[in-house]
Amino acid sequence: MLSNSCRYGIRAVIYLATQPKSAGKTGIKQISKDLKLPTPFLAKILQDLAKQKILVSSKGPHGGFSLMKDPKKIKVIDIVRAIDGEQFFTSCIIHNGPCGGKRHRRNYCALHDEYDKVRHELKQVFRKKTIYDLVLTSESSKLITI
Repeated sequence: MLSNSCRYGIRAVIYLATQPKSAGKTGIKQISKDLKLPTPFLAKILQDLAKQKILVSSKGPHGGFSLMKDPKKIKVIDIVRAIDGEQFFTSCIIHNGPCGGKRHRRNYCALHDEYDKVRHELKQVFRKKTIYDLVLTSESSKLITI
């Protein structure tokens, strides 16, 4: 499963994608308040995404965060890799470290065959879906709940 950091990062990037371009950068306190997430934890996550060239960050009284690229060009897998790393797609669900499957008796994974298929499908979804796709989905879900 995705870490809390990764889930918060995806939520924050979706949030930033919904902000008007004319507004410029959005401050961490505003993002944190609107998403109901702890400010220090979220700040670290967003700084990591800025280091990975997904977000732009600036300090100061008019500082904050914005997307570095068009949301149509940011794939969910970019955020997952930036926060949870590639090991999210290779880690064993039972043992620590990479999944040994059935070949390595010492790290035998009883769920390897089934989990490997799910992991592969999930990776495909993350490669295909963009932040723009998620914004559209979240915007349409808001319309349904009104």
